[in-house]
Order: sequence, then structure tokens, then C-alpha cells
Amino acid sequence: MSEPMSPHASPNPPSPWRPGDEPDLDRTVAYRVPRAAANESPTVRLPSWTDPEEIGFATVPGSPAPPSGRGRLGRGWILALVAAVLVGVVGGGGVWAASKLSGGGTQPQDVLPANAMAYVRLDLDPSAGQKLALFGIARKFSATRDAFGGDDPRKALVTALQKDEPGLSKVDYARDVEPWLGDRAGLAVLPADGGGDPVGALAVQVKDEAAARTGIAKMGLGDGKGGLAFRDGYAVIATSQKLADEYVKAAPLSGEPRFTADLDALGEPGVLSFWMDVEKVADAGWSEVAATPVLRQIRGMRFAGALRFSGDYAELAGITRGGTATQGRPEPVRIGELPASTVAAASVSGLGDLLREQWPSVESAASGSGGAMVRQALDEARTQYGLSLPDDLATLLGRTLTLALDEQDLDGALPRVGAVLTTDTAKARDVVDRLKGHLNGMERSADIATAEGDGRFVIASTQEYADALNGGGSLGESETFRLAVPDAANATYAVYADLDRLEKLYLDGLKGQERADVEQLRAVGLSGTHGEDGSTFTLRLVFN
Repeated sequence: MSEPMSPHASPNPPSPWRPGDEPDLDRTVAYRVPRAAANESPTVRLPSWTDPEEIGFATVPGSPAPPSGRGRLGRGWILALVAAVLVGVVGGGGVWAASKLSGGGTQPQDVLPANAMAYVRLDLDPSAGQKLALFGIARKFSATRDAFGGDDPRKALVTALQKDEPGLSKVDYARDVEPWLGDRAGLAVLPADGGGDPVGALAVQVKDEAAARTGIAKMGLGDGKGGLAFRDGYAVIATSQKLADEYVKAAPLSGEPRFTADLDALGEPGVLSFWMDVEKVADAGWSEVAATPVLRQIRGMRFAGALRFSGDYAELAGITRGGTATQGRPEPVRIGELPASTVAAASVSGLGDLLREQWPSVESAASGSGGAMVRQALDEARTQYGLSLPDDLATLLGRTLTLALDEQDLDGALPRVGAVLTTDTAKARDVVDRLKGHLNGMERSADIATAEGDGRFVIASTQEYADALNGGGSLGESETFRLAVPDAANATYAVYADLDRLEKLYLDGLKGQERADVEQLRAVGLSGTHGEDGSTFTLRLVFN
């Protein structure tokens, strides 16, 4: 059974990665810094995927100053590079590697400006073992199997991108891309000069500036379509040459204290990481975004996240900081105490208190011009069901609420479903009895089974299942559950689905390769914490 979290325990669950989990940890290469060409920032000659790992690669001289010119960077160029990042990550082009597995050296945040309001980073520098894990995952699925047939993830990205971008069909990876493309890229969203919608700046690690100029031009940048400048081994691409020159001289994002603190709190950045300062977005005058109600509610919040991979699963992890602080810390949920036969479950803590806190807003919405449906629902709850709001509803939501679906009778006429409440059991029993009495009075069958004990109140579709839920269980000991929901004992919310046991509901409708792809999925889980100092979340997709 899950242990309740100590009030002194850290709200952030420990990282699932620990030193020693991966082979070949020390891949750091100390590169010699070359002498800069006239009027150019220094460029480091990095090894290619086929180069041996050794100290002191040859220096590549810089080329003449970038051509002058103004103009907008074509939308196709920005979308193409962003699409390459997404194709690589979503399609399997990611790898979970410890910080020592990256080649060391300059990161994209070291060359992009400190006034960025949002930032995305991609790093493809895995060890040999991690590269095998990366390609192993990609080769499981038909959509990525052909593109990831080699041993260079950068080539896989370009190959996948060329399928969707006809304009890149004439680009030859070996001739036009491989000689200059490094392993890292970063995209920053920045305020526009004079206000208006923000602009983007892209930093791409390069091994050879001269080759990069030629290759980038062939991929669509040139003839006044944006600007290009170099800084510390990166090509910085902007919407104009003026902005590109300004960006490479600006203070770097890595020196911004809140950005650094947020990434430190996030921990292992994985292959893909991202960060956003909602306050900066709201202040940027980005009309389409700043006016949204959601943004107004989370103003002042920052969030950061990372996409990580292992041989068993892909993980998206993140944190939030700032914004309106949650009062107190909700107690951990008890999802791991469900029966081992559970195939799907959702559990959340603190809903009852949240409802009471937000009830004035609910009533305000009901009294507004568009609140007719809300008013009707509240009136029916009071008059037809005899509920006292919000107290009775808060009692049913409890301190923790867990919904469960059992494997037995899963595809039958009456599946076994239930809810486990951590609440005042006497009050919960009174509310349920009133509801059952109302339904029976309407000549409806009130098939609601209940059980209670040890501060727990259970509502289920059958008495047998209510008793099973009340007795607790060992779901938390399942290997599949532990992979999908890490640190479940400390989570204040969690969602879990065992896809291997649920697939009988949908697998028969799939054929051929589509069926084979779906059978690769083992489970999915979402879990995290929220409290006074922010929140954490972990989303995992587990593979067979």
C-alpha cells in the first residue's frame, strides 16, 4: 500500500534517472577553440557522427561576412525547421540521456537573447547505447521505421522532413547538410521591435560556417529572406539581418536568473526541453494570445518541461513556478491501493476544497447573461435531488477522489466501475442515501452499491466490486503501473490506463500495420503534484 507523504517531504518527485542507469556515461569531448576569422565570432569544429571521439578537431576558417539585406524570413523556412524538430521527437527522434551524455560545450540558450518569452531546445548527441534505444523505439512504428533506417538521427530528421516539404527535395543530405549541421538547435520567441506580434529566432549548431552559409541558403534562406549571423559555433537565423546582428551581441538567455532557476528545478533536460514565461507573453502585446481568458488566469506563471526516452517508455515531464499560489498542499492520492485487476483509473486530490474556494465564481457565472444552463443545473440539484450546495457536492468530491474500471466484465453488459472517496463517511452516506431515495421515488432502479471503512467511502456498480475497492489492493506493485505512474505514493493527481488489457475493446477493429502499431503500446500514465511552490507533472507512454 502506498505510504502517505510526510509534510516535510519535497513536493518534487525524484528523477527516475539515476547515475549508473546508462552505460558509457563519460562522453564529454574537450574541443579546441579555434582562432576567429576577421569580424567573426569563433566557430568550433565539432565531430560528425562518423568521426572518432578524440581531442582537437581541425579548425575551419570563417567565411566572409554575411551578405547584407533586409526582409522577412519566409514562413516555410521557420516551419520547416520547427517541423524537423517535431518530426524527430514525436516520430521517435529523441533519446533519454544524462547531462554527461551530451557533448558538453555551448547550448542554444547561450547564444539566444535573454529577453526571450518562450524557448524550445533540441539536442541529438546520444551515446552509442542511447542511440540504439532511440532507433529501437522509432523502428517499432510504421510511420517512422523507414526514416530511421540508418544510424544518424540528423539524417532521419531531414529525410522525414523532405517527405512533407517538396521544396527540399533537391537538398542532398550528404552534400548540403551533413558537412555543417551540428547536434543542437534552439528556437526563441522574442518581442518585436516597436510592439506587435513576437518574432522567432533560431540557433542551429554548426561545424563549418562556410558550409553552413551555403547549405542554409540552399534550404531557403537567401535573397533578402531573413538574416544570418554566427555566435560561439551557432548559426543564428532571424527575420532580418539587423535583428540577427543584434541577437548575437545581446546578453544570453542562460544568464537570466528565472530561466536558470526553472531549468535547475526541472532537472534532466532530455533531448527536447522547453520554457515559457507567461508574464512576458502577456506584456508582449501578442494580441491573439494575451487576450485569452486562460492566459489572464495564469499570468505570472512560468513553466518548463522536457521530453525524455528510455528503452521502456517516452516521458514528458514538467514544472510550473510563479502565478497564484495554492494554499497548502493536498494530500497524496491512493491510486496505487486499487485492486490489481484495475485496467484504468483516475485520482485527484483537493477537489472538494477547490469547489468551495471557486463556488462564488460558479454562482457569478450562473447569474450572468450566459449562465442559463448553469442556473438550471444548480436549481435541479437543489430542488429535485435535495442537495445543499456546495457542501454536499464537496463531500462527494472529498479530499481525494479515485475513479476505477476493472478488467472483470470489461466487455460485458455491466462493467465494474466505482469511485473511492477520502471524505467524511457519515456525510457521504447521507448524501448518497438522499440521491438513492430520490431515484427510487421516480420509479427508477437505484443500482448504487456502497461500502465504507477507514475514512473511505466507496460507490460502485455492484456490491461485490464496492467491497473489493473498500478492501484495497496491490495495483501499485504492478511493474506496468510503476513504469507508467512513477512515485505514485507522493502524487496529488494521477491517471492510468493498461492498454494491453484494454485493447480487447478496440483491437478487433484494426487491421494490418495499424493493428501492429497499436499493439506496441503497453500503458499510459499521468501523475504529478501541486502545492504552494508550484506543480510538477509526468506523462509517460510505455511500450511493449
